[in-house]
Amino acid sequence: MLNINPYLAIVIGVILGFGIALIIYIAKRNSAFKLISQATSISEDLTKDAKKEAETAKKAAILEAREEWFKQKRILDIEVKERQNELRAQEKKYNERLGSLDKRLDSLDKKESSLTEQENKLKSKENELSDKKQELETTIQHQKNKLAEIAGLSREEAIARLREELISQARQVAANDARQTIEQLKLDAGKKAAEILSTAIQRMAVDHVSETTVSVVSLPSDEMKGRIIGREGRNIRTFEKASGVDLIIDDTPEAVVLSCFDPVRREIARLSLEKLISDGRIHPGRIEEVIVKTTKEMEETLIKIGEKAVLETNIHNISPNLIKVLGRLHYRTSYGQNVLQHSIEAAWICGILAAELGLDQEIARRAGMLHDIGKAVDHEFDGTHAIIGANLARKNGESKLIVNAIEAHHEEVEALSVYAALAQASDAISGARPGARREMLETYMQRLAKLEEIANSVEGVNKSYAIQAGRELRIIVEPSVIDENQTNLLATEIAASIEKQVQYPGQIKVTVIRETRQIAMAK
Repeated sequence: MLNINPYLAIVIGVILGFGIALIIYIAKRNSAFKLISQATSISEDLTKDAKKEAETAKKAAILEAREEWFKQKRILDIEVKERQNELRAQEKKYNERLGSLDKRLDSLDKKESSLTEQENKLKSKENELSDKKQELETTIQHQKNKLAEIAGLSREEAIARLREELISQARQVAANDARQTIEQLKLDAGKKAAEILSTAIQRMAVDHVSETTVSVVSLPSDEMKGRIIGREGRNIRTFEKASGVDLIIDDTPEAVVLSCFDPVRREIARLSLEKLISDGRIHPGRIEEVIVKTTKEMEETLIKIGEKAVLETNIHNISPNLIKVLGRLHYRTSYGQNVLQHSIEAAWICGILAAELGLDQEIARRAGMLHDIGKAVDHEFDGTHAIIGANLARKNGESKLIVNAIEAHHEEVEALSVYAALAQASDAISGARPGARREMLETYMQRLAKLEEIANSVEGVNKSYAIQAGRELRIIVEPSVIDENQTNLLATEIAASIEKQVQYPGQIKVTVIRETRQIAMAK
């Protein structure tokens, strides 16, 4: 066993501990250097990534700015095109007005030429009458002398006989001249009336909007139908009660139908339902609130529509009540023709006819504008729309001329002025012009079938065809049964039957065709 000095052992232990500590320190320092190196590498990578992200963000910002610039440029291009279109429309309107003025100047020139020609004819007739008068006086004097010489009558007796003879001859000549003059005046009046009406029609053209007795409201999804109906149907009951409109929910995808005879109530219901669908809050309290608010808005809308119509036709001093009623006509149709547009068109036609005849244009336009005003409230009062409209105009301070024009435009009362006749003419022109009115397909087909049925029921008719959209009935008859002399009578009888049994706008032309064919074969 070795004997080791304790002090030496301590020294050796210290040296060994110091060495171990030194080894540990060196190991930790190398590890720290490695960590520092790794951190430096990571920081460099992060710096590079940050630079790349900054460049990417910069490029994105530049692209976004470019897209915004192109978007603004497109918007400006659209606005420029719209302005150009407006300018083109204004230029077209201006050219049309110039063309209308040129046509009117041509018409005035023709009138002046016609008046000059008539004046020359009158002067020529006056000269002829003067010559005839002088010749007649000479003949009378000659007959006086001859009678006094031959008959040996006294002067008084000769004068009496001569007077009777001359009176008889003068009456005969006057009757012939009067008949010729009346026939010529009728011919001239017919030509003049046709010229005036054609001028009015050529100068008048309006847009036409057709509506029906139902309105369709689109839904975002079929799920909305359940919300409209509500729990146990409380929402739909509240809506129908508050609006007075039937709400029809059927199998039509994403749509419901509103039905009502009153077009204003139907429009209020349609707007209210669209607001409720857009808002999403559909319950009885909200439904009543929206309908009340929409009704107030509709009152203002009716006034605006009426004011626009009277401003468009240049009519002044109309009662605010009548303006509001005119606004209701915007939602009323007759045979598919919008009644307010029809009234505006009739007003302009009345004014044009009055200008051609030298009458007051504003009174004529007023009569044309108000002639169908009774149609806006005819479901509220008893009577025809002409009588209802006349009473309404009378209560709101319209003159007797206008009231009579309204109540006489369907000849229910006697026309007391030329303005009533102008109202009748403008109403007929506006309603009967091609494209003004339309009918439901079912009614239209029934009318065509009825026309052919009436024709086929007559003995001797082989075939019949309703053509020209029901405006002409062409009938082919058996030549062995109907002779040439019977065709005219047959056409008249069928036309009379159509007038009694069928309701139709405008006129229906009945054409009867009879022909014989002989065929031989050469072999």
